[in-house]
Amino acid sequence: HPSVLAITQWTKKVGREKHRMEAFIRFKKTKDELFLSLVRPDFNVLPLIQPHFKRRYQDQRWLIYDEQRKFGLYYDLREIHEVSLEASDVDRNLKNGMSQSFQLELDEQEVLYDQLWKDYFKSVNITERQNIKLHVQYLPKRYWRYLNEKLIEY
Repeated sequence: HPSVLAITQWTKKVGREKHRMEAFIRFKKTKDELFLSLVRPDFNVLPLIQPHFKRRYQDQRWLIYDEQRKFGLYYDLREIHEVSLEASDVDRNLKNGMSQSFQLELDEQEVLYDQLWKDYFKSVNITERQNIKLHVQYLPKRYWRYLNEKLIEY
């Protein structure tokens, strides 16, 4: 039946998005020891991924913020809270370690770590052997925004 087929297809799409968010979310450490991740999933998968992050990062305070839906999940070392933040436009590029929208400042070690990670990827890259088509097949460009080594200016 067409309705059952449609529901099955949507279920697969949401499941894939959940899996990708669990795999590609990257956190940045702020000066106040909060680990922040800005995401923009196609589907509202934050409620589906919260058990994974609570289990995996139970010793850290973290916030995963959905830029598209303007809400996030905040873990305070005990429980997860749904939060809405008043920021007209979340800035993805924490310029010089500072966020204009959220008044957050990155930990100094985080800024250094980001630069070291980018330098490492630049040094191991063999330009002559790049195969962007194959790379995009495994890691679609829309997920590059979550990876420090692929950070694109938005």
